[in-house]
Amino acid sequence: MKHLELHIIQSVPVACLNRDDLNSPKTAVFGGVQRARVSSQSWKRAIREMAKEISPQQFKGERTRLMFDPLVKAMEAVGLTADDAVDGAKKVVDALVNLDPKSTDKVKSKTLYFMSPLELQTLAKTYAETKDVKKTLKSVDAKSLKDAADIALFGRMVANDHSLTVEAASMFSHALSTHKVDNEIDFFAAVAERQPKEESGAGMTGTLEFNSATYYRFAALNLDMLADEEHLKDMTREERQTVVRTFVEATIKAIPGARKNTMNGNTLPVFVLGIVREKGHPVQLVNAFESPVLSSQGYADKAVALLKLEYENLAKIWGIESIFKEAIPDVSLKTFLDGMVEHVI
Repeated sequence: MKHLELHIIQSVPVACLNRDDLNSPKTAVFGGVQRARVSSQSWKRAIREMAKEISPQQFKGERTRLMFDPLVKAMEAVGLTADDAVDGAKKVVDALVNLDPKSTDKVKSKTLYFMSPLELQTLAKTYAETKDVKKTLKSVDAKSLKDAADIALFGRMVANDHSLTVEAASMFSHALSTHKVDNEIDFFAAVAERQPKEESGAGMTGTLEFNSATYYRFAALNLDMLADEEHLKDMTREERQTVVRTFVEATIKAIPGARKNTMNGNTLPVFVLGIVREKGHPVQLVNAFESPVLSSQGYADKAVALLKLEYENLAKIWGIESIFKEAIPDVSLKTFLDGMVEHVI
């Protein structure tokens, strides 16, 4: 399996990038101590949103329970009457992801559907021509995803019709701090500005949990899969290079937006190791931090040194070979991206 790997060290200050059901920053135990954690799903969401900004023409996928109204409009655009479009859209959506009988204000599906605009047009056109739901669903294939490379990269699951399921070409781990982390509590008070002077006390008080951490992040992309018939084979190599370039850049730069106005955690990585391998499966370097980093003078430099050592040891012991190996800040982001996309199939 030809694939690329990204190994990222990133320090984030006071923040709550990803919270649990109690509104606390997510954590995990690794190496016998509590670590700060950001779920892969949280970071992938940020990456998908940034990819849309970088390459809006190729990243048009949308996860939604509200595909009914756009499908109605698409069916009307290809000549169906309003009533026929409504009837047809209900049949197609129900066959795909089941209509939610509890939805009242808007027609919704029971589950999310990762939708491509071109796919929507294909469904509408085929239904208008055939009035057959089964044939309509069969008309959708990888060619309908050329405007939504995010579906090929991040995948989708369609329980009602497995032929529409797309296996993700990308792989992500949960981001973990390279060191022990304890969540802290921020007590805040808000002033009521029209409160009479003779009245004391704050207008509102409360608490928020936060932490700060130096994270190890890992992502990989199956380049063979990305170019196969169920993904982006119908793109040119140059188009796939743009997709991969966007994916790598967004993965490096994106950061979850939770509490971005009150605890802005936006930073850029201090170190990015990029690897391309012709065979084998992606290998994390997280065991570099199984023994938590201990430091009174910051974690980043030690984390980078341990990451490099872990890769050298794995390459030596297990014979892991790469056809591309480069690191930021040894080279610029542009040079890094240029080198990486040269290996796109």
